[in-house]
Amino acid sequence: MRSVRPKKFLGQHFLTHLPTAQAIADTVDCRPDLPILEVGPGMGVMTQYLLQKQRPLKVVELDFESVAYLREHFPALGDGLIEADFLKMDLDSVYGGSPFLLTGNYPYNISSQIFFKMLEYRHRIPCCTGMIQKEVAERLAASPGCKAYGILTVLVRLYYDVEYLFTVEPGVFNPPPKVRSAVVRLTRNAVERPDCDEALLRRVVKTTFNQRRKMMRGSIKPLLADLDRRHGLDRPDHSTFLADPLLTQRPEQLSVADFVDLTNRVSALYQ
Repeated sequence: MRSVRPKKFLGQHFLTHLPTAQAIADTVDCRPDLPILEVGPGMGVMTQYLLQKQRPLKVVELDFESVAYLREHFPALGDGLIEADFLKMDLDSVYGGSPFLLTGNYPYNISSQIFFKMLEYRHRIPCCTGMIQKEVAERLAASPGCKAYGILTVLVRLYYDVEYLFTVEPGVFNPPPKVRSAVVRLTRNAVERPDCDEALLRRVVKTTFNQRRKMMRGSIKPLLADLDRRHGLDRPDHSTFLADPLLTQRPEQLSVADFVDLTNRVSALYQ
């Protein structure tokens, strides 16, 4: 079978530089005790090195051409080759409910969605490695006060420690992407659940970052107005809450702990 044609609508940029592929595959060595799930193996440039790890390996691929190529060239995968959309999978069933390590050269058009999926199944994924756009990697690794710091940063860093490992140039791909790439490693921290209402925390983070140029006291008002309506309150006085010095900052200046604290303060308004 001939090489697979990269498909733009799937965000495919096939890695062709073998030393880079091996370096990414070697990021899984941090947890040799875990089986591996590779997302988007394409023509198996990383898969060949993952198979050498002598560990349980499954790969999930949506592209039918890539699936056919992998079946022909990597028969050792056997039933470990899963033809499916990763974003629609029940990850609890991948290894019978056991934890696993997630890795891959992630499709550029769904990389952020992959990390949000990871958060849903954080009880199954103690470690995640792989390659993404450099911009997304910088967002994951950003510290408060940085322009890259945002929704993805806060929600991922609540549960994972993030390491930016190395940068990858466009020339090692077919077709070369218009952006640089980077390899990251995410490792579960000790937080099982946040010390606040998790659903409300997500709303606080998303609402304030959607108006990130405003001070927190301005960007959080739409959320308070919605919560007032839900609780049947008619224009309650939130002036004391809005005078809190924390709310004079912009969202990118708040740490994860600050967002947890703020969520508890919002929740207290309605108790």
